[in-house]
Formats: sequence, structure tokens, C-alpha cells
Amino acid sequence: MKVLANDGISQSGIDALEKGGYEVITTTVAQEQLINYINEKDITVLLVRSATTVRKDLIDACPGLKIIGRGGVGMDNIDVEYAKEQGRSVINTPAASSHSVAELVFGHLYGLARYLHNSNRDMPLEGDSNFKGLKKAYAKGTELKGKTLGITEYLAKKTKKKDVAMLIFNKNLSVSPLTTHLALKDVHKKITKQKIYTQVNLINKFYKTKFNKLPRIAITGLNPHCESNFQNSEEDKVIIPAIKKLRLKNNKINGPFPADTIFTKFLLKKYDVIIGMYHDQVLSPMKALFGFDAINITLGLPFTRISPDHGPNYSMLGKNLSDPKSLIQALKFLDK
Repeated sequence: MKVLANDGISQSGIDALEKGGYEVITTTVAQEQLINYINEKDITVLLVRSATTVRKDLIDACPGLKIIGRGGVGMDNIDVEYAKEQGRSVINTPAASSHSVAELVFGHLYGLARYLHNSNRDMPLEGDSNFKGLKKAYAKGTELKGKTLGITEYLAKKTKKKDVAMLIFNKNLSVSPLTTHLALKDVHKKITKQKIYTQVNLINKFYKTKFNKLPRIAITGLNPHCESNFQNSEEDKVIIPAIKKLRLKNNKINGPFPADTIFTKFLLKKYDVIIGMYHDQVLSPMKALFGFDAINITLGLPFTRISPDHGPNYSMLGKNLSDPKSLIQALKFLDK
């Protein structure tokens, strides 16, 4: 069986195929000559990367071609569904670039932490006149050792925006945790009236800009049933006074609601957004209701930042098990 690796292949790949009894051809054939070459050389397997395309015309014209392989993740240069309809096997290598992509991401993180992006831009422009000032500004950077940051906090820090918020958005219901990537034992320390005011203002601005409406907002309490065994609970000291002040400014806001009842069907119909006191208090029921049919929007940044509403799951990598719904929704939202 002959294999044409038209866009190149490593020596280890050649050795593995030849050990399996395949004849490997590494000639790079021009796209317009590929059909004739495959038929003349009786090629059974065509391996490509991004340079070569495998479209309907080639599939129809090469009946002896049984397997089409893509060395990489994306297969936009192959008419995958049509090939499968014609009985051809289409394969790729979804985990092949995982390590290099991960290293690239960490490289960018280190570069950002050390302000390399700014120094590369500013030094050529101002280095002659302001070298000492730029050196002082960029020499120190930020050490990453021992730091735990979510992407929301990281972008806020890098853009020097103090007031940002996480919004998990679905067209029927959105949720927004007042605190994000924070240990549960520290949540009560970070709940303040000002933080609630800021969160509501950011959400209002987003809904007015995007949908020309003032959203109906519900706020949860922190403690079970919005009660505490101690005097001066977070509800009494912070949450209720903040809600009262916001209502005086004509915000459509109610609460505090117990977190175990706000997500009932009767109450859900009344609100566009639920603000919770901590991450899992609102994200867990959100995923129970909508699965991955939601997106993560960071409010308050000087640019639009959207991502899927879930983190990476490395145990599923390369197994074709991931649900792409949230990624698709994120792309559609950006396209509106």
C-alpha cells in the first residue's frame, strides 16, 4: 500500500509506516498535478498538512484513494463529510500540537508578565530620549511563582482596569459571581457595597449597549436562607443596604434571595441576570440548567473578551468527546 505524504513527514513517521509495511512517498506534488499523480502511482493513502487541499473533485477523480490523513487538528482544507459519504476514511492528529501550543501559551504569559510586548514597542520609539524611564518601568516585571490568577483577573491587571466582572451569558438567563477565582473561606472578606454597585453598573452598561434594555437583576445572599447565627450578617451589613441604594437610582433589582430558591422556574422567569456572591453559587445551577449553552464575557475591559463558559479538561484531549456548543455560541456572539 502506497502512502503519499505530500506536505512532508518526519523521519520517525516514515520509519513507523515502513515498519507497518507501507511504502512512503515524500515527493511534493503541485496541487494541479495531484489527481494524475495519485492515479498513476496507485496511491491509497494521502497525508496532508495545510498546504494541500482535498476537495470533492479530487475525491471523485481518485477512486483508489481510501484514506485521507491530516497532520494536525483542523481539517478545513479537506471536504470531510463528502469524503466519508464516498466511503473514504478521514483521520487527523488532534493531540499532536498540544505540547507546542501549551508552551506557546506559557511563553506569551511570561512575556506579558515581564512587559516584553510594551518594551518591544516603546524602546525603538522612545529608547534614545527616555531610556532610563523605560528601563525602570519594564525591568522589574511580575513574578508568576506562587500566583494563582484566573483569566478575568489577569486581563484586569494587564489592562489596569480595577472594575471588571464575569458574566456567564445565555439569552434566557445570565449569572455573574461577585467574587470569582477565590477560596470559599475568603469570600466573605471581599463582599462590599462598592463591589455590588460596580457589578450592577457593569451589567447595566452591557445590556444597554448590546440589547438596548435595562436588565432585571436578582441578587443572592451569602448565607443559607440569607440568615446567619451571628449578628450583623453580610446580608444585613452589606447586601441589603446596597440593594436599597441601587433601587433608589431606578435599577431593576431585587434581593437578597436564598441561593437554593432563586433558580426555581417561577423566579427565573422574572430576571435576566442573577448576581451571586461566589463562583459556584451561580455557575453550578447555570450549567445544570443550560449545560454548555452559554459563554463567558468579561465586562469592564477596554476590548471585547469572550470565551467558552468552561475550563480545559485535559483528560478529554484528543478523544473527540468535548462539547463544542459554548465555543460555537462564543463565535456567533462575536459575529453579531
